[in-house]
Amino acid sequence: MMIDAHHHLWDLSAVHYPWLMETGAVRFFGDPTPIQRDYLLDEFRADAAAQGFSASVHIQVGAADPWAEAAWVQSVADQAPDWPLVQVAFCDLTAPDLGHRLDRLQTLPSLRGVRQIVGRAPEEDMASGTNALLDDPRFLAGLKELGARGLSFDLQLLPELMEQAARVLERAPETPVALCHAGSPHDRTEGGIKSWAGSLLSLSALPHVSCKLSGLGMFDHGWTADSARPIVHACLTQFGPARCMFGSNFPVDSLSSGYAELVSRHRSLIPVEMQADVFGRTAQHFYRF
Repeated sequence: MMIDAHHHLWDLSAVHYPWLMETGAVRFFGDPTPIQRDYLLDEFRADAAAQGFSASVHIQVGAADPWAEAAWVQSVADQAPDWPLVQVAFCDLTAPDLGHRLDRLQTLPSLRGVRQIVGRAPEEDMASGTNALLDDPRFLAGLKELGARGLSFDLQLLPELMEQAARVLERAPETPVALCHAGSPHDRTEGGIKSWAGSLLSLSALPHVSCKLSGLGMFDHGWTADSARPIVHACLTQFGPARCMFGSNFPVDSLSSGYAELVSRHRSLIPVEMQADVFGRTAQHFYRF
C-alpha cells in the first residue's frame, strides 16, 4: 500500500477557509489564487492513483469551523470506501473543554490525530502568536491527553522552535508525533540548511517523533531534486526510513509542481531500499491503516 501521508481537500460550498479565500493576500507559500477553488477527492485521487498510491491522510487546513471540516472529511471517507482515507483534525489543546472536544472528534471513525500549528513562517507567526503554545502548560497537558486516548499529533513549526519543542515533546513520550514538512526549512542557503539540520537533531533524537517529507516547495517555488537533496538526505539519515513518510501537501504544493513531478523528484532522492517505508509502511503504521 502506497500512502500519501499529507494532503488537503476542500469544498468551498461546504466549509469556509478564511486564509484561502482572503482577497489579494499573498501567503508565505505564495499567491493562493490558483487554488481558490474546490479541490475534491476525485481530482486528488486521479493524480495519486496514477503514481501508485491507494490511500491517504487528510490534514486539517485552517477552516473557520474545525468541526465542520472534520465532519465533512468523514463524509468524504464514507462515500469512498475503496479509497482508505483517514484524517488529522484541528483541536485547540489549550481549550478548557478539551476532553469534550476530543470526545466529539473521536466519534468520527476516520480520526487518527490532531494538528495545532505552532509555526508557519516567521512573519506570520510573529503576528499570530502561535509560538506561545510551547510555553503553555495546557499545551503539554493536551499532548499527554492525546497519547492517553491513542491519538497522534501533527507538529508544524519552524526550525527556530525545534529545540524548545523537543523539550516539551520529551515530556509526552506516549504521544506519537509527526513532524510536518521536514520542519519547514525556510532558509535554503547553505548556512540555513546547516542550522536547520542541527536543530532537527533535537527532534530526531526522540523515538516517538517521525518526519514527513512534504511541503518542500512552500519556501522555494523553484525547487528541484538537487536543491532538495540535502533536506531529504538529512531527514533520512537522522530519522531513518521507518520514521519518514512522503506527503504531497497538495493542493498547496501544486503552486510549485505537478503531482507526478513531485513524486518523481522524491523517488529520485530516496534510495530504492527505503521507498517501501517512506511511501507506505511508515504512514500505514503511524496512522493505523
